[in-house]
Amino acid sequence: MNVVCIGSGNVATHMAHALKKSGANLTQIWSRSLDNAAILGNELEAKSISTFQEIDRSADLYVIAVKDDAIAEVAVALKGVEGLVVHTSGATDISILSSFKNYGVLYPLQTFSKKKQLDFANVPLCIESLDESVLDKLRSVALGLTPMVYEVDSEKRKILHLAAVFGCNFVNHMYVLSNELVKHHGLDFEMLKPLIMETAVKVQTELPINVQTGPAVRNDEKTILKHLELLDQMPDLARIYQTLSKSIKKTHS
Repeated sequence: MNVVCIGSGNVATHMAHALKKSGANLTQIWSRSLDNAAILGNELEAKSISTFQEIDRSADLYVIAVKDDAIAEVAVALKGVEGLVVHTSGATDISILSSFKNYGVLYPLQTFSKKKQLDFANVPLCIESLDESVLDKLRSVALGLTPMVYEVDSEKRKILHLAAVFGCNFVNHMYVLSNELVKHHGLDFEMLKPLIMETAVKVQTELPINVQTGPAVRNDEKTILKHLELLDQMPDLARIYQTLSKSIKKTHS
């Protein structure tokens, strides 16, 4: 299977490497930056390109792994190709590719960083197609990458993506704020890492609602007030603290 990867960012990098490992032939890596395309292209022994005119029109699979706002532009540039065209976005409807004969979605539900290796076999892949024969092809491609394959339509995929923002992006931002807080007071974020790890481990076997701890779930108003006093000079953090504490209280009332 000859594959053209449109994109060279985090998702594109991991997806392209997983496809290569599954036996696919990565023929081209496209990026607006030829240097970025070359980095990934050299790793995969694929041709690096930076213009749409250079894209091979005879590939079997085109993986669009670019930022959501650029998917429509790429779809126009690929107009007329006969191969299977998929995007990897969690928040973009499948209809954006409806001009193609063979199209679908291959959405990896994971957070990716170029420098952080991971086992793609542990990545859930959400697939979608409105055509049963195309869905079969997508399923075959996906199962070559991971056993964790789910058929999810566009509306439910958007909900998954939103949930991932809460469960990953917002949580990581809490780590950022936590780090800033301890650093501001001359403490080391390393001290909090065992706590963070234990919290993540708990939700692997329990529902999150059943393992909630802290002053808000205990309705410990004295501690909450003390915390807010400590945040007196940090109004943004104080507002976040109050909003989250209120939400925890409401959830456990």
